[in-house]
Amino acid sequence: MELTFNTATSKDINELVRLRIAYMKDDFGSVSQEEKTGMEKQLPDYFKRKLGTELIVFTARDKEKIVAVAYLHIIEMPANSVLLNGLYGEVLSVYTEHEYRGKGICTRLMQNLVEHGKKTGLGRIDLKATKDGYPIYKKVGFTDVEARYTEMRIKFI
Repeated sequence: MELTFNTATSKDINELVRLRIAYMKDDFGSVSQEEKTGMEKQLPDYFKRKLGTELIVFTARDKEKIVAVAYLHIIEMPANSVLLNGLYGEVLSVYTEHEYRGKGICTRLMQNLVEHGKKTGLGRIDLKATKDGYPIYKKVGFTDVEARYTEMRIKFI
């Protein structure tokens, strides 16, 4: 197995849709047909609009097939005392197909993602870690966050 590591382009949209749905199944245990259909409808347009600008998708490929991904969502906000340029990133959808797990692929993707964040001047990169992902994220430099604010949310759907 010889893997290549790079970033996704518009040619990869179908594979990105497939892997996003696989990630959701893995994370939530199942995806209903209605949810799958909804994602298949929304995701191609989202990737067309965001890929390569606000969304950088780091990939591992076995020949032509993408077998692992890590998304870096780049966010711009008003500057503040800790983000003078207002730029930060959020990691989303870190996923490796089952048969490729345990081979260091995710670590390599995350190293590439972190290096990209440094080179592009992001003030920080945030993520929400699963139990399985936590040791990998620690290995590449992420630390636990002690926040002075309580995270809150309001749901509309």
